[in-house]
Formats: sequence, structure tokens, C-alpha cells
Amino acid sequence: MNEVIFVVEEAPEGGFTARAVGESIFTEADSLETLHANVRDAVRCHFDDQHMPRLIRLHFTRDEIIAV
Repeated sequence: MNEVIFVVEEAPEGGFTARAVGESIFTEADSLETLHANVRDAVRCHFDDQHMPRLIRLHFTRDEIIAV
């Protein structure tokens, strides 16, 4: 595997959540800096050295509601 992709969303209570696409990896953090560290740590815990992805991609999503 060359990369693992995380979908990152703003948490309703503040901070961010990140869920891997196609893998059972989830983490959260109060800041982007902490999120980066938590995602790296979660990936290291999930994969062994032989299957470790070379890249981690964060895909940020955000919902906005606009009144008409």
C-alpha cells in the first residue's frame, strides 16, 4: 500500500475527527498539529513495518448550511 487516506471533519464539540478510508482507523484531536501526530501514531499502530503506507493523505470535508 502506497498511501492511506483519511477523511477529516470538524467535530461538533470542536476539534477534528479523522477516519481512514478502507481501514479501521479513527482518531481525533483539538488542533491540526495534534491531529497530524495522532494520525501518524494511529497508522504506525495499525500497520506492521512491511505494510506501512509511504504517504498519509488527509481529505478535509466541511458541511455548510446556508439559509435561503
